[in-house]
Amino acid sequence: MPHEAGVRAWLRRARTPSDEIDDLIQEAYAKLVGLGSVDQIESPDGYFFQIVRNLLTDKLRRAKVVRIEAVTEIDLLSVCSDEPSPEQAAAACRELSRVRALIQALPERCRRVFELRKVLGVPQREIAQRLGISESAVENEAVKGMRLIMRALEEEGAEVRGDRMRKTNDRSRKG
Repeated sequence: MPHEAGVRAWLRRARTPSDEIDDLIQEAYAKLVGLGSVDQIESPDGYFFQIVRNLLTDKLRRAKVVRIEAVTEIDLLSVCSDEPSPEQAAAACRELSRVRALIQALPERCRRVFELRKVLGVPQREIAQRLGISESAVENEAVKGMRLIMRALEEEGAEVRGDRMRKTNDRSRKG
């Protein structure tokens, strides 16, 4: 596995005894072989690191005597992962909800065109036929929808930045 050297180096930095490193690597390979399919794995190196990290964490939990440095070092070591953090996932959900609300707030025809074109990917010609409007009207409505959504998001961003500036100025006046 091309990522084995990186995992071994990571385990050495975590001060894992060399005989345990071999065992952890072997267990990780066994877990990979036991998978029905690896097609869903988008980041093989991050996945392999995570398997080994989980195995090491389990091993430390089962140990009767654990060096406190081992636990803190594992937490401090960075593991390659393409997975978003919980904070990033929550922010993305909030942003998606906001964009959905902005789409729903578009004028009726603009919203229908925007959803068909930008969300569902329906070709312009088909939308024009479905709605009984010209292709240029479809294009104009899609652009209008995008412009309205972008403007609303920019205004929200400006409001948030303005609130932060006001709070900072208020604190500096008080201090």
